[in-house]
Amino acid sequence: MKAEIRYGKHEVSFYRTHPTRGLLGGRVSIDVFGDNFMPAYTEGDNRDVVATDTMKNFVYAAALDYPGTSHEGFAAFLGRRFIATYPQMQWLRLLLREIPFAMHSPKLLSPLEDDYGIVELEIGQAGLRDVRCGRRNLRLVKLTGSAFKDFARDAYTTLPEVSDRPLFIYLDVHWRYRRMEDGVDDGAARIESVAVRDALIQTFDEFVSMSIQHLVHEMGSRLLARFEGMAEVSFDAQNRLWDTSKVSESDPTVKVFSDPKPAHGMIGLTLTRDA
Repeated sequence: MKAEIRYGKHEVSFYRTHPTRGLLGGRVSIDVFGDNFMPAYTEGDNRDVVATDTMKNFVYAAALDYPGTSHEGFAAFLGRRFIATYPQMQWLRLLLREIPFAMHSPKLLSPLEDDYGIVELEIGQAGLRDVRCGRRNLRLVKLTGSAFKDFARDAYTTLPEVSDRPLFIYLDVHWRYRRMEDGVDDGAARIESVAVRDALIQTFDEFVSMSIQHLVHEMGSRLLARFEGMAEVSFDAQNRLWDTSKVSESDPTVKVFSDPKPAHGMIGLTLTRDA
């Protein structure tokens, strides 16, 4: 019998305030891996087990000590401190989700139910194993400049072809760096996730697409051209186009839409830079 071991603490929220660095808010999930924890499973021997409650407190202490301002930098800082403090952890996986706030003044903020940055990091005793950054939960609506036609049709096809339509998408984007360290150092090579978001919005606004597949390919191509440090970019896009409920008899460009059925299209794409 084979077993893969992991355990950890999930959804640890923190809000670090600093007089000059401002507010850093996030939610951390930690998974620890190591065959040496097997006795805890097979024999109830917990001598090597770091309690998940201890992990939670460790996150708070690391957030207090972190000298930087980015979520990517904090993920690396936290992972390295875990590995250095607990050598029985062979490797661990961190998922750090930004808790975004809008800043109205240096002291006044409000939480946003909006898109957010994400960092997925794997680190072992020998150092970083993988870093993937991203921006999730983008919701973008374009009222014109999108088409979908000339697709395969058969007896099951009822969808009409359209040369111009509104398009509502949910979008997650992730990227990897040519050098992993660039993603977690608070230096000029790190790519701000809000800069990626703004670039995606610009492409969506400017580009006349023939499908969502066409759109995300253009988005990815432009990102790789703009951000030299990116080695790979990937998308998960959902088609959330509204249902047409009423069309004006006097002016067919005036329409009323309603929310669609729960079933939705899903489009994925990964683009990797040529070596």
